[in-house]
Amino acid sequence: MKIAMIGSGYVGLVSGACFADFGHDVVCVDKDQSKIDRLNANIMPIYEPGLAALVKTNVDAGRLSFSIDLEASVKDCDAVFIAVGTPSRRGDGHADLSYVYAAAKEIGEAIGPKTVVVTKSTVPVGTGDEVERIIRDVRPDLEFEVVSNPEFLREGAAIGDFKRPDRIVVGTDIEWAREVMRAVYRPLFLNESPILFTSRRSSELIKYAANAFLATKITFINEMADLCEKLGANVQDVSRGIGLDNRIGSKFLHAGPGYGGSCFPKDTLALLKTAQDNDTPVRIVEAVVQANDLRKRAMGRKIVNALGGDARGKKVALFGLTFKPNTDDMRDAPSIAIVQTLIDAGAEVYAHDPEGMEEAAKILPQVKMTDSAYTAAEGADAVAIVTEWDAYRALDLAKLKAVMAGDVLVDLRNIYRPEEGAKAGFDYYSVGR
Repeated sequence: MKIAMIGSGYVGLVSGACFADFGHDVVCVDKDQSKIDRLNANIMPIYEPGLAALVKTNVDAGRLSFSIDLEASVKDCDAVFIAVGTPSRRGDGHADLSYVYAAAKEIGEAIGPKTVVVTKSTVPVGTGDEVERIIRDVRPDLEFEVVSNPEFLREGAAIGDFKRPDRIVVGTDIEWAREVMRAVYRPLFLNESPILFTSRRSSELIKYAANAFLATKITFINEMADLCEKLGANVQDVSRGIGLDNRIGSKFLHAGPGYGGSCFPKDTLALLKTAQDNDTPVRIVEAVVQANDLRKRAMGRKIVNALGGDARGKKVALFGLTFKPNTDDMRDAPSIAIVQTLIDAGAEVYAHDPEGMEEAAKILPQVKMTDSAYTAAEGADAVAIVTEWDAYRALDLAKLKAVMAGDVLVDLRNIYRPEEGAKAGFDYYSVGR
């Protein structure tokens, strides 16, 4: 099939490359000429394991290409995916749909009959209706269908998630459009990946509801971790104990400094705004958003308290800055609030991250970036593990202690056992233990 992917960011690029790997003819479109030039040179705009190799393979095979010419790219396509950004709108927290609507207008001016226009971007309920209206205003006699097909990709594991999904959600009541979407995803049927057909509005809400529920699990176990510390319990035992209940499940029950990234913060906020606009408040999600925002600065204060409550003139080394491992994404990363709390307390902050320092430097200019974890820790009064990169899972604790001036190790990801930290001579702190 012939597919156009409008937007060559995280979702568009990964989805386009994977569709091409299925054997479809895919063109990824973007308005940024420099990004297209870099992609044509196999320089990825994001860090995602395996993506550069996947892109190169399919470009070399002639199945994947990149262009800034939307009109030529969507001509004669079977499906045109909208995969542009929907960031939180400044001031009110609503999803900013200006890129989606602009793409819809351009698509409407260029597509042929019987084209399926697919919203891959995460959009509030009713966006598909507006996309359809925009296209009909441009081409009132055109036969087309707007379909919702939300993505469920985890950064750092996106290619595997796309090729081995838990489910594929498609929102449309039109049978010919369903047949096009079945053909688009046909290669996944070999893996017996279930395809769930719903109404367009139900599909749009599924994505927000899923992310809000996962954010709730994270926030719940973080609050249980705080209670464990007060009661002398171990949050990892509590997590295992409740996660073995198959009604609950073990995923997203790892205590830490709070959630961040490109999805959970903006999607929970957009869901709140949608609910408020429709006079149906979602109180649980409201509490989750508030608790998560407060937790990030609380983790900064945890480091300050480990230093005896006074961080003035102290050097603190942070291991990991991105919101999770295997990505360079710094959007709403817990490290941002942690750094600000430490700076406000008078600390001098050094840091290392395997992939995120270039992005981090843009928003954390007050942090001194280093070429290794041990370099960051030289002369430090405290070290804090903020992101659970594999590179930090087997540190030489004796060497780490030797290069430091102090002995405080704050493990915000519970990578090490308390007895390991103590044996190495650290004043060791973790989360919920």
